[in-house]
Amino acid sequence: MVELACLSGAKIYAASVIDRSTYSSVPEDLEWEEAMYDRFRELAEEAVSYVENTAKNAGLDVEAVLLEGHPAEEIVSFAEKNGIDLIIVGSLGKSGVERFMLGSVSEKVVKNAKVPVLVVRRK
Repeated sequence: MVELACLSGAKIYAASVIDRSTYSSVPEDLEWEEAMYDRFRELAEEAVSYVENTAKNAGLDVEAVLLEGHPAEEIVSFAEKNGIDLIIVGSLGKSGVERFMLGSVSEKVVKNAKVPVLVVRRK
């Protein structure tokens, strides 16, 4: 990602989406729900911070963004609202039943985005 931005002089938006629906089916326990939200927010902040630091060290213009909602919808919407030319999204490489039951954020982004999407698989 950083190499692509360096070649094109692009601005990077390091975005992470906090999806509250992943634990909405659990019986209501507000204390547990808030603890989970706090942990998801911590992880999201760590992820965007890593990308932000990497891009800044390469001399790139970068903005960290935390979003909330359904990940694929939020990513596509953010791209449209901000005139993004290319979406780069990670993929955990799930397949079979796992993909069917959980859905694939990267797959939904590819299907719904109006701009090219580069899917990067986890090593």
